[in-house]
Amino acid sequence: MSKRQNTAEEEAGAIDLTPMLDVVFIMLIFFIVTATFIKVPGTDVIKPEATTAELKTASILVAINESNEIWIAKEKVDEGQVRIVLERLYSENPKGWLVIQPDKGANIEKIALIAQAARKIGIEKVSVATEKS
Repeated sequence: MSKRQNTAEEEAGAIDLTPMLDVVFIMLIFFIVTATFIKVPGTDVIKPEATTAELKTASILVAINESNEIWIAKEKVDEGQVRIVLERLYSENPKGWLVIQPDKGANIEKIALIAQAARKIGIEKVSVATEKS
């Protein structure tokens, strides 16, 4: 009989962890859903320096490396396909910014080509990424 009393007392003193686990999982789901994911263009660039650099978030990120290759969403894109890819990305997020990340050795013509394609499809918020000097 004493064995039954010990187990009943142990069960009464045990802590139920189920509500705590529920709260932890709900918090985990909340942080996953609300997290802002960092977008990368797909190539490394060394940004030119500027005295008026500002920090802005981008929804469309385009990179131009030192060999003047255009990278959008981790894929190398030909000059003729830039407008098509930008239209697709802009349709997914029409309120977003376009940020062009040119390398120091990139030609200004490539930057102008991307900016012109963006203006033609209606992207008004276009900026060029630089390093603050």
